[in-house]
Amino acid sequence: MLGEIASNLSLGLSVAASPEGFLFLVLGAFLGMIVGLFPGFGPAAGIAVLIPMTFGLQPTIAIIMLAGIYYGSMYGGTITSILINTPGESATVASTIDGYPLAQKGRAGPALVMQAIASFFGGTVGVILITALAPSLADFAASFGPSEYFLIIAVGLLMLTTMMGDNKFKGFISALIGFAIGTVGVDVMSGQQRYTFGSPELIGGVYFVAVAIGLFGIGELLHCIFNGQHRQPAKRLRISFRDKEFWPSRQDYYESRFTFWRGSAIGFIAGVLPGSGATLGSIIGYSVEKKVAKDPEKFGKGEMRGLVAPEAANNAASAGAMVPLLSLGIPGSGATAVLLGAFLMWGLQPGPLLIVNDPEFVWGLIASMYLGNMILIAMSIFAIPLFVKFLDIPYVNVVPVIVLLCVVGAFAINASIVETWILVGSGLLGFAMKRYGYSPAATVLALVLGSMAEETFLQTYIISQGTMSLFWERPVSLVLSVILLTIVLVPAALAVMRPRKAQAAGEAR
Repeated sequence: MLGEIASNLSLGLSVAASPEGFLFLVLGAFLGMIVGLFPGFGPAAGIAVLIPMTFGLQPTIAIIMLAGIYYGSMYGGTITSILINTPGESATVASTIDGYPLAQKGRAGPALVMQAIASFFGGTVGVILITALAPSLADFAASFGPSEYFLIIAVGLLMLTTMMGDNKFKGFISALIGFAIGTVGVDVMSGQQRYTFGSPELIGGVYFVAVAIGLFGIGELLHCIFNGQHRQPAKRLRISFRDKEFWPSRQDYYESRFTFWRGSAIGFIAGVLPGSGATLGSIIGYSVEKKVAKDPEKFGKGEMRGLVAPEAANNAASAGAMVPLLSLGIPGSGATAVLLGAFLMWGLQPGPLLIVNDPEFVWGLIASMYLGNMILIAMSIFAIPLFVKFLDIPYVNVVPVIVLLCVVGAFAINASIVETWILVGSGLLGFAMKRYGYSPAATVLALVLGSMAEETFLQTYIISQGTMSLFWERPVSLVLSVILLTIVLVPAALAVMRPRKAQAAGEAR
């Protein structure tokens, strides 16, 4: 087993450490750090907007760069959490609880260094665990057919509920919008055009990139402008790693020695579970650390362990999220949904057979994550003064640059003005969804998975000659069918039983 893993990693490093692979890995990590610095933008928007930059690259190199943006944003998002009490994205919210008080105590330098080390530790632990799991997933791949793929996609679609927030009705409407967009194109069974309105550009369907850029890029931008973020003055901050106060003390390392491990383990598990993700992992990591501490009263007042725990957790979770994405094709967040769409755009079908059919891609991506975390810890420590200067740029000056990137990127997809109009429409839709509490992430996930679900279901229907017997005749399909029914029926049964129990309790009184 160890020999096989070493051989696979060697294959991956030959791709990731090649001049082209390393160059775009560094570029992706750098851009990810910058994406993380802009509050409210987030990795999903960053990946969506920057996908056009990868056109013309080899698929493996392109995904390596986009993955670098994904986990690089986790590093960058904490800089603003610590310095100005503004999380770059939701996964770094928990880091503000003790990160900002540390900065107020004059310990911004140690806090930034410790968050970089915790991020590196959590990310590396996550990648090591992916490396250990990958061979087993490859062995499991041989038993999968269309029926298994459909059931896995169905489970992924059920995970939409985790992206819907408190208002499930609005979440379902968001998903239905994604399904509706996904029906545009040619019907798989009949070959007839659907909802193309006579436009030849729409025969191949609505390209997910234009929709994702619009929903996450333009939509987020309009929402930030609506909230008045463009009127806020730039933050004038100065910090240097040459200062003696920049570096953590021995006590910081000693007190956090077990926190690194706890946060990483919790984060990886949260990342592997579809729908949990880095945000939930970081919150749980912080909560657990506070509960096991002998001095919980210190948390929230500038406690280093309160910063290390969520940082180790959210970066381990970003690595863990690659497990369901690569092995099952199930994204657990908006960012991984956009990544899934990028996979499909380059002809890569995430799922159990991906490791078997494209080992160079899978192991190249895994190896790049080892290198990426090394690059990011160096950037996070020695380039902090540079990244802090980005906070000097007024948001109003950033807006036109982002709009230009979005428009050029959407047009470059097929050199079609139709894609640009789709971008504009999706941007307005994204703003309205953010404004009124709908979920752009659920829309993108439904768009990406909906067409896959239709295709695999029809394949199963044809193979079984209309009996659908494949769903219970094959062992793996049977297990997945039971899991799917459990996920659907148990919550429904509990919802019915709760009022009856409450009524019985009231009558007993």
